[in-house]
Amino acid sequence: MVDTVALLRSLSEASGVSGYEGPVRDLVRQAFEPYADEIRVDALGNLIALRRGTRPEGQPVRSIMLAAHTDEIGLMVTGIERGFLRVARVGGTDPRTTLGQEVVVHGRRPLHGIIGSRPPHVLPPDARKNVVPFDELFVDVGLPAERLGEEVRIGDLITLYQPFTELAEGYVAGKALDDRAGVVTLAICLEMLAASRHSWDVYAVATTQEEVGLRGATVSAYSVAPDAAIAIDVGFGRQKGVSEDDSVAMDGGPALAVGPNVHPVLHEEIVRAAKAEEIKYQVEVAPGATGTDGWAIQVAREGVPTEVISVPLRYMHSTVETLCVADVERTGRLMARFIAGLDESFSERLGL
Repeated sequence: MVDTVALLRSLSEASGVSGYEGPVRDLVRQAFEPYADEIRVDALGNLIALRRGTRPEGQPVRSIMLAAHTDEIGLMVTGIERGFLRVARVGGTDPRTTLGQEVVVHGRRPLHGIIGSRPPHVLPPDARKNVVPFDELFVDVGLPAERLGEEVRIGDLITLYQPFTELAEGYVAGKALDDRAGVVTLAICLEMLAASRHSWDVYAVATTQEEVGLRGATVSAYSVAPDAAIAIDVGFGRQKGVSEDDSVAMDGGPALAVGPNVHPVLHEEIVRAAKAEEIKYQVEVAPGATGTDGWAIQVAREGVPTEVISVPLRYMHSTVETLCVADVERTGRLMARFIAGLDESFSERLGL
């Protein structure tokens, strides 16, 4: 049985910067294996789990792809100067939240360190109120210069360090919940489908390199060639300083996108399933590019009818990303109920 909080914790605390998602992928494989008929890893590191449907004889094989990305934002070593490491961003690491963070440098062995800069006392007055740019930050692991060069090389990865934290009222916080929370929804969905009948094949794909250009989704969608797809990511949870028009309610259930990235028939059917199962949900307006795996999947091959579902999350791209566990579980349950109801008549509505 999927323990939602335990799985969130293990995935959040694992390391997996874009392009180097191996440690996370191993954990995802363990979570998916009990419910999958096949699991494979492609050339870009996407983990693709297939759960076959049960169809009446003669009915065409239909499939749906569920995608959530495993990669996280991070840093890379660009230089070693007098016992300190210079760094560059991998993905959308926010310079406003980086200074003072604890990190793990993935050198010849893991090294804990901190991100520092010159103290404000020695800065020019006009620079003291500015965000410190990345070329002025450095990582200090406490080693003397001669040993640091033996332990760390140019190009080594650095992940931000933050233990997973359980908060009050079913909320949790940690790093990389964007989008490992989405991966947990896939595990919940697969578990529920294992206890029910469904006629469509289900591909649960833990994608790579979303934060640097939707690359894993691009190649996996081409390979799987599904008849329909759902991309699960995180959305901007309501918080101070973010308008209601640009955010979704925490503990409000999964946010179902509407807009050009979304097939209207697929959206309508998922809404119908949510109402039938009395699963709390909300609608998120996405009038342009969603910036999610769904944007790449939609245009794979000759096109894939796609929906984008967001788990509400506060403080995105920080080490204290915060979400409501109930929203994660609602998302997994909604996808399972929707998939269990798919039949050939729905294929016709999609124009397949």
